[in-house]
Amino acid sequence: MFVTEHMGKLFYQRKRRRKMNKKYLPSALILYLNYFIHGVGCSILGQAVIKDSLAASWGVEAMSITAISAALGLGRLIALPFAGPLSDKLGRRISTAIGSASYAIYLIGLALAFNAGTNGGYTIAYVCAILGGIANSFLDTGIYPAVSEIIYKAPGVATMGIKFFIAIAQMALPFVLGVSVVTTSAGLTSYNRLFIGCGIIYAVLFVLVFLFPLPDADMKAAGKKEGLIASLKHTHFSIESIAMIVIGFTCTGTFQLWLNCAQNFAKENVGWADPSIMQTWYSAGTLIALVVTALLTRKIKDVRFIAVYPIICLVTMIAVLMGQSKTLMIAGAFIIGWAGAGGLLQIVTSVCNMLFPKIKGTVTALVMIASSLCNYTILTAASKMQPAQVMTMNIVLTAIGVALGLYVNIRYAKMVALAAKED
Repeated sequence: MFVTEHMGKLFYQRKRRRKMNKKYLPSALILYLNYFIHGVGCSILGQAVIKDSLAASWGVEAMSITAISAALGLGRLIALPFAGPLSDKLGRRISTAIGSASYAIYLIGLALAFNAGTNGGYTIAYVCAILGGIANSFLDTGIYPAVSEIIYKAPGVATMGIKFFIAIAQMALPFVLGVSVVTTSAGLTSYNRLFIGCGIIYAVLFVLVFLFPLPDADMKAAGKKEGLIASLKHTHFSIESIAMIVIGFTCTGTFQLWLNCAQNFAKENVGWADPSIMQTWYSAGTLIALVVTALLTRKIKDVRFIAVYPIICLVTMIAVLMGQSKTLMIAGAFIIGWAGAGGLLQIVTSVCNMLFPKIKGTVTALVMIASSLCNYTILTAASKMQPAQVMTMNIVLTAIGVALGLYVNIRYAKMVALAAKED
């Protein structure tokens, strides 16, 4: 009788949990849509036609627009130390709302900056870009933990979904811009409409995030949540957990250095006049990886990819550096897109969230700070080096990531036990 009653309770609890998951599905879609528009926002300044149009309006060189893109990274570094703790203290809803509102201001601000022309347009855009980076920080520290809490049985899949929506938007953006060029003689008004349109969508998402439930809000209603300071007092940052955060730096370097410098390597070292097709293969590898890796995580622990994928990247780049052929460059683009950019950073974030369940937002911020530092320092260093030297630096950086990934995997059982003890 007792066993039957106990089994009945378990069945009811599981059924209830499934219902709760369905309840959160619209919320998950709203969160993911934030990153779909983010995929446009973070890529739009890198498009040649946009650069040329903005440069003409502001009376600057096209390469000067790169400084506006760099301001996005500056904004992330400014906000991340505060965004993570605020997410844990105030909840995922508030953090996401701040991110959505800030992104709306950033995108609409770009349109206003364009209209301002030489009358301070460049300065307005730079300030707005810093705000865009701040927005990205609040979205990261709010949405990464939120989707992992909604899809709690597959947090790695949940966070890779973010990368999937970004990748889809980035692949669609060139086609949207192509239509914009066709529909207007100058091509300028349409670009402004794209800025404003994306800003309006973010304003709508800002409203929607308050209308749908989130798991952490429900938990707050059920009982008092432990404060951030109290959580940190009981949190032990071991060598293993620090290694996990540093992997956020190394794995970002792997795909960022390839993305920004591999085509230059193909031109100068392989003699390939137009290697732009590599970007298509890179994007294809990323999208396929997100689907396949999501399926693999159902059978393989997330932490295993933290070692396996960097090893694949390391072997690939050594082959590219030594072989120096078009075939190897295409294969390298696809493989790095798969193993380097196909959700590895998201998996690292997911594992960290699992190891620190009480301060998910803070830990997400720490990983993203490491990633942002890599964007700034490594790419700055690469700008002063020859393509072959950049490839060598990438090999060294990825090798460090491999060592850290193997160490984390060896010590993983201890990390899980420590996390369970703290929880």
